[in-house]
Amino acid sequence: MLRRVRLELARMPGFPDGATDCGYEFVAPLDEQGHLDATAWKENRDRCTVRRFWRGERPETGHLENTRGRWFFSYEPGSDDDEPIFKFDRHTIVPGEYLSITEHDGETRTFRVVSVR
Repeated sequence: MLRRVRLELARMPGFPDGATDCGYEFVAPLDEQGHLDATAWKENRDRCTVRRFWRGERPETGHLENTRGRWFFSYEPGSDDDEPIFKFDRHTIVPGEYLSITEHDGETRTFRVVSVR
């Protein structure tokens, strides 16, 4: 049930073709249709990790977290570095779909799901 998902930056100003070297890899419990399973997340919370990679920067590692239905990536305790994932619980996480993440700098960027393993 745990799946490894790779997201890559979608097309946007400054990145007309998107970017394969800017994105995230994370582990999350997904059902057969690609929907997040919140109950399974509670049972596997410590295994739900994330790695953020961005050209020219050191990779960051953390966890997929949920507080009162708000899903986000967190790299350190506290909320200063949290990166909320827009309507994460409503998305179908399959290749070709898109997710929006509000990053450290406060900018919301769109990422394309490129693989689910």
